[in-house]
Amino acid sequence: MTKAETAEAKPKGGKGRRVLLLAVPLVLAGAAAGLWFTGILPGLLGLNPPAAAAPAGTAPSSDGAPAAARPAIYFDMPDIVANLNATGRRSSYIKLRSKLEITRAEDAALLQAAMPRLLDLFTTYLREMRPEELRGSAGTQRLREELIARASTAAAPARVTDVLFIELLLQ
Repeated sequence: MTKAETAEAKPKGGKGRRVLLLAVPLVLAGAAAGLWFTGILPGLLGLNPPAAAAPAGTAPSSDGAPAAARPAIYFDMPDIVANLNATGRRSSYIKLRSKLEITRAEDAALLQAAMPRLLDLFTTYLREMRPEELRGSAGTQRLREELIARASTAAAPARVTDVLFIELLLQ
């Protein structure tokens, strides 16, 4: 037998066989990944599907329900009138009427007990503000963030989640 005859006698399936051996595991792995990420495969295997994530800022309560499902609790703050840090001879004043949003009804007692400290922190902060710092929505948002931080510090371990402005007057 010559070399040409032996070459013709060999089957020509070597290259196709390699492609098949590589393609089958890749297709199977892709299908398994698709089933896993759609949640079908964990259900078929009897595994618990991953718990749905709660929206940002909500923590589960003691009874397991998300905090967002609970009604909001608001605590009325007394009116605050303070003079602002204004340049020149003309005085500027701010009148602030607000409510604090809290996570638990029990925190209202802690806020009431900390009321002198809350009023002091709020008034001191407002007296250092300049009228131009309160202009626009960005100034109001900065004020809100600072008051939340001060209220959370003064009334710890109570958690103040928001400050709602009922009335905010600048003169």
